Amino acid sequence: MTNKKKLLFLLPFAIAALASFTFILEGDKEQAIDQTLMQDLKMLHFAPLEINDAFSEKVFKLYIKRMDVGKKFLIQPDIDELKKYEHSIDEDINNGTFNFFEKSLEIINTRIEEAKVYYKDILDKPFDFSKDETVELDAEKLSFSKTKEDLKDAWRKSLKYQVLEKINEKMDSQEKAKEKSDTVTIKTKEELEVDARKKLMKTYDDYFKRLGTYKRNDRLDNYFNVITSIYDPHTEYFAPKDKANFDLAMSGQFFGIGAQLQEKDDYIKVTNIIAGTPSYHDGRLKEGDYILKVAQGAAEPIDVANMRLDDVVQLIRGKKGTEVRLTVKKPDGSVVIISLIRDVVVIEETYAQSVIIKGKKNIGYIKLPSFYADFNGNGGPSCSRDIKKELLKLKEENVDGIIIDLRYNGGGSLNDVVDMTGLFIEKGPIVQVKQRGGAPQMLEDRDPSITYSGPLTLMVNSNSASASEIMAAAIQDYKRGVIVGTSPTTFGKGTVQRVYELDDVIPYSKASLKPLGSVKITTQKFYRINGGATQLRGVTPDIILPDPYSLLDQGEKEQDYPMAWDEIPAASYQPLKPAYNVEKLKKLSDERRKSNPNFGVLEAAAKRYKKQKDSTLVSLNFDKYTAEQKRYKAESKKMEELDKEIPGMEISALKADAIPESDTVKVKKAKDWYKSIKKDIYLNETLSIMNDMK
Repeated sequence: MTNKKKLLFLLPFAIAALASFTFILEGDKEQAIDQTLMQDLKMLHFAPLEINDAFSEKVFKLYIKRMDVGKKFLIQPDIDELKKYEHSIDEDINNGTFNFFEKSLEIINTRIEEAKVYYKDILDKPFDFSKDETVELDAEKLSFSKTKEDLKDAWRKSLKYQVLEKINEKMDSQEKAKEKSDTVTIKTKEELEVDARKKLMKTYDDYFKRLGTYKRNDRLDNYFNVITSIYDPHTEYFAPKDKANFDLAMSGQFFGIGAQLQEKDDYIKVTNIIAGTPSYHDGRLKEGDYILKVAQGAAEPIDVANMRLDDVVQLIRGKKGTEVRLTVKKPDGSVVIISLIRDVVVIEETYAQSVIIKGKKNIGYIKLPSFYADFNGNGGPSCSRDIKKELLKLKEENVDGIIIDLRYNGGGSLNDVVDMTGLFIEKGPIVQVKQRGGAPQMLEDRDPSITYSGPLTLMVNSNSASASEIMAAAIQDYKRGVIVGTSPTTFGKGTVQRVYELDDVIPYSKASLKPLGSVKITTQKFYRINGGATQLRGVTPDIILPDPYSLLDQGEKEQDYPMAWDEIPAASYQPLKPAYNVEKLKKLSDERRKSNPNFGVLEAAAKRYKKQKDSTLVSLNFDKYTAEQKRYKAESKKMEELDKEIPGMEISALKADAIPESDTVKVKKAKDWYKSIKKDIYLNETLSIMNDMK
């Protein structure tokens, strides 16, 4: 299929819609954004919504949540005042007015000015950590303060907790330093408390200074984004900023440490780790983590809460070889400091790689970080072509089975996933793609040849998304292989988005209103060949292995207003009759897992992490808090003990991939990769599952 044909397949409805898009713009630039944005959503979104009182209620709820995530500014009388607009926001949207927004802006600006006094008064005096009081860390469990006095007390508890955290962290670092040297100066708890308050004062001085730079347009952009988020979490409005910041907002990618980020509820969330980068090799920074602070080496960390994404990226970026320290909050609520050395992406490591793991059977292992593609048709890398090459090389070595690792694979090229899945089946449908108002279009493998027909296993987790889910679903529906997962389901993103420039529909007579910005709109939805959507539910693995985060909410379902799961008629396809029995494989795997103490540690960790995340009421008593932290650390050490090589895993490079000993750089990288493979408890169990397959 040519690139031109690919484009036409994706966009016929969009092109037709835009061709008929003519209307009269009225008002100023803000009204023009409102009108063009809502017209695009109405005409192009996969599931357009009626702008009515129910829609208005959702906008109200989400806007209040995002305007004051921590409930540190607004009080209940403010909410009562704004609630008068709860059922009139739809009228604002339809009429191009901003009554609710204007009132909210007036209130939040007043409360921010008042809060400047709170933190300065509170941090000017020592805290008493002998009292038995608690603080609730989950803002969603809190009600808005009834009065300003209640709000100030909420600030006091929050600041007291942050000072307590700093004292505990510093005491830990002092103890570690003391173990290494007798000449270390040890400060008392009281001295550390004074230092912590001074540092926190500086943090909040900077924080309120940043809030002071937050203009009306910034808050209006957030308001428009709340409106788009009611449609689904992947539909977004992008303000007309400079090109660099616009691209950053679209991709969130930077290559100082190799992570993909997004702003979520005034925090910075890690959404993807890029293969071949410092974060990828280090392994501690994960999808779903929140970055709380950024420090340049040993310098004082900067709190990045409520900081814009592009500003955070500027802090993380730096010269190659320099150190950045990230204070990260894990999904279980624990906080860790991750030190990374900035570097560039090693392109080769983002592509498919394979080795042979020797044991009872010789199993080929292929790691696929993403579904990359040659979109320009210039002979660039394509994951489907690369996987075919790896399969042929592994067949040459007479492997007894093949494992394809799609864990942490966030997806990519739709056409490549169709071609790749076709390497394992004779021919037939792979995925159904549906546009609004149209019949599902079938994407099929039309090549009757099979590149590899032997035993096959796919590994997935909660970060396997989009194209990864399409492939796993097709392999599962055809009963072509076994899906092994470390989470109850994959991510659950079964939608396609496209970016539209709002300026494209502005008539020449209104050119002075430009630029208006862009909107990313969900236009298509994926469906399995069995008829079920991959949206929201993802793919349920045939065999599920315990993971520390398996009991925590992850994936599409944790987003605000995700699109619903649904189903369409199944495609016509013929499942295979495998020589193995999935239920038997599952039973044998369960028996091994129950007798393996390492999996017991993982299951215990999952329950502990769930309890920790749910137990968000924290003591502000020094002795009780530090005792709890010590208990957490002692339990975490059990997880650290799992980070060791598993006996009996022998890794062998493919003959075609032999590396000359003289190429020391590649030799070292290969050894590092082999070492990580040998520590992978999930891969080890998947090998056992492969050994059980006939």
